[in-house]
Amino acid sequence: MYFRLMGKLNARRQNLTEDAEKGFTLIELLVVVIIIGILAAIAIPVYLGVQNNAKNSNTQSDVANLKTAVVSLQTQNGGLPSGIDWTAASGASGMPSAGSSPADWAGAGATFSQNTKELKYATSATSGFCITGTSVGGGTYYATASSGVTTTPCS
Repeated sequence: MYFRLMGKLNARRQNLTEDAEKGFTLIELLVVVIIIGILAAIAIPVYLGVQNNAKNSNTQSDVANLKTAVVSLQTQNGGLPSGIDWTAASGASGMPSAGSSPADWAGAGATFSQNTKELKYATSATSGFCITGTSVGGGTYYATASSGVTTTPCS
């Protein structure tokens, strides 16, 4: 009877030690937290860079759309429209509130996205016209009558 009782106690002790070994140690948890921290330190700047690229692409699209609108209005009216300066604070959708009709520009294809700070259009003696777009992401883009959207300022 004694040996049988000791055998059961010994088996129970074996089960208790096995149960205690089922968890993670503090060192293992710290290693996992450090690895997650390193991955986050790598991923967050990459994500922010992708966001800025998307904002800049949005502004490039707005500059290209404004160029299309200028050419469209030039074709309809027989001459270049007067210059405009749109900023994000100039009203709903950023469309100009004075000096030109927003409906004319929007109808001709001009857009002003939330990622664009400013769009400027001015006539130019050398290139016909110059369009400048400034992005929330930090980029500045230009377009002329003879060139597409570039980062090279109009001459």
